[in-house]
Amino acid sequence: MSELNFRAQNSHNFHIPVMGLAYTIDTPLKVARFGISSVVSVMEDQLIEDMRAFHSKANGLPYTRIEGDFAEARSERITAYLNLLHDLVQRQMQILKCGSFDSPGDLQTYFDMLPPDSALKQAYTSMQNCTDASEKIAIQECLRQMLIPGDIDINIMTKLDKINFLKDGTELGPEYADAMAALRGFAKSRLSSSVVFSAGLNPRLYSYCEQFSDFFPDDKGVLKKRVILKVSDYRSARIQGLFFAKKGIWVSEFRVESGLNCGGHAFATEGLLMGPILDEFRQKQNELRTELYNVCSAALSASGKAVFKSMPLLRITAQGGVGTAGENRFLMAHYGLSSVGWGSPFLLVPEATSVDEDTLNTLINAKPSDYYLSNASPLGVPFNNLRNSSSEAQRLQRIEKGRPGSPCYKKYLAFDTEFTDKPICTASRQYQQLKIAQINLECADPEERADKIRVLEERDCLCEGLGVPALLKNGIEPPHKLKAVVICPGPNLAYFSGVFSLKQMTDHIYGQTSLLNQVPRPHVFVNELVLYIRYLEKQLEMSKDKLNTKLAKNYIGFKDNLKQGMAYYNGIVQQIKAADFAAGNRFTEELQMAGKLLNGLEQRFSNVFSVA
Repeated sequence: MSELNFRAQNSHNFHIPVMGLAYTIDTPLKVARFGISSVVSVMEDQLIEDMRAFHSKANGLPYTRIEGDFAEARSERITAYLNLLHDLVQRQMQILKCGSFDSPGDLQTYFDMLPPDSALKQAYTSMQNCTDASEKIAIQECLRQMLIPGDIDINIMTKLDKINFLKDGTELGPEYADAMAALRGFAKSRLSSSVVFSAGLNPRLYSYCEQFSDFFPDDKGVLKKRVILKVSDYRSARIQGLFFAKKGIWVSEFRVESGLNCGGHAFATEGLLMGPILDEFRQKQNELRTELYNVCSAALSASGKAVFKSMPLLRITAQGGVGTAGENRFLMAHYGLSSVGWGSPFLLVPEATSVDEDTLNTLINAKPSDYYLSNASPLGVPFNNLRNSSSEAQRLQRIEKGRPGSPCYKKYLAFDTEFTDKPICTASRQYQQLKIAQINLECADPEERADKIRVLEERDCLCEGLGVPALLKNGIEPPHKLKAVVICPGPNLAYFSGVFSLKQMTDHIYGQTSLLNQVPRPHVFVNELVLYIRYLEKQLEMSKDKLNTKLAKNYIGFKDNLKQGMAYYNGIVQQIKAADFAAGNRFTEELQMAGKLLNGLEQRFSNVFSVA
């Protein structure tokens, strides 16, 4: 039985990242029992409370609503929902482990979906081939004990940390701000999992982790709550990792996300590409781990807390635009990744995500040109969007009626104080009416005035639109009857069409089938490179009338980073071929075509790139 002396943890080499507010809101209930980890957004506590009510009723559990009119409501709602997810997944696992190996069911599905090279899958195959009845039963019992669920991780966008008020206008303290309350809700839950911090360093929020003992090792050196940082590059990872380490908090994982080839908000780098970024992590991972461990251990000792019994693991993972088994294999093997994130393709898997039927049909029929980088986010950050979504149709209808902007009920993105003392959202009707009046008053040129108003009116209500699909899918009436859906898939979804089962998608990830449509698809690295070239082109176009030496030098640096990335890719063609020979053969040609795009851009804007 020595070959079974292992844990099933991380048997899958992919995870499902957070998507929107609602698309992965209950994904753990659909996939965790099969050992698949996923991430839940905890931003929208009213949605969370509605989903807790729905799943409590669906599972015959008592439910008492937590109203939202007291200071601790947000954190208590989050804790209650996370506890429900934890309890239901534990119940699912108990049922699964009691299943039969001889008839179809979740137990067989768990093993069937594992990657072929998984030690657990190989042990399962050996059990199936075993001819000794008593030994077979013994192996089966051992296999049952090895099964654990995928992690139920949560995501907090660090910048979404607005101050809150009671109904009477009383301002609440910083610990009741959105992100702070969400962290507290997670920290007080029964989950043993991770919080994924995204969108940059928030010192107040990060420091708040010190208030909760679960983020520190126990007497056995084990962490109950872990920290994952979503980062854009190595430098950012080191800075943020040291911030935590100096407080005695270990960062268990750095999750590298493509700047542009991802869903949701797109945080572009300065032309730094995914391949070179991951290569720096590959080269410096041990150095980083040792540095963080030494700083963290010193901080724990100085504070009198328990210390780690040995140097804990530091996982490096990546996500953004991965679409084939060959790409998955290459990233895992070449960069030594612990896992690869597969996001947008799972929007087409009803067994994994919550997408309402109308939006699902829209995605199935979407063309590559329907996916675009928009100005829809009130945060002023580029936002991946779908042209023919119901929310986009609603936005245009409001403009046509002379009432641009949205009613603003939830106010999660209310940060602007240009016209008001109390922050409001730039997608709100109130703000847009005030801003349009200002533009009309101050802007004399008709064309410039129209352009500014057009850009302003692109802003859309993400609080309602990103949260409503889970309600619609489950037959829950949305508050205020706002049913328009915002969907934010990455551009990689253009290469998938149809509705797929969870098994079909895992088979695709592990190379046992292909779900790609007929749209020609370049390698993930080339796709990202082209997105960055197009992004640079747009920036150049937007600034051509206000160009200065500083801007020109920024664009030169951006272009040089792209060229250095291309040179790096030319040097790893053979390794890409080893993971997927056909894709590797096309890679050089695809790279050359991207190079021609960049050269053309360089010639077109020669006045910019010739600045000394």
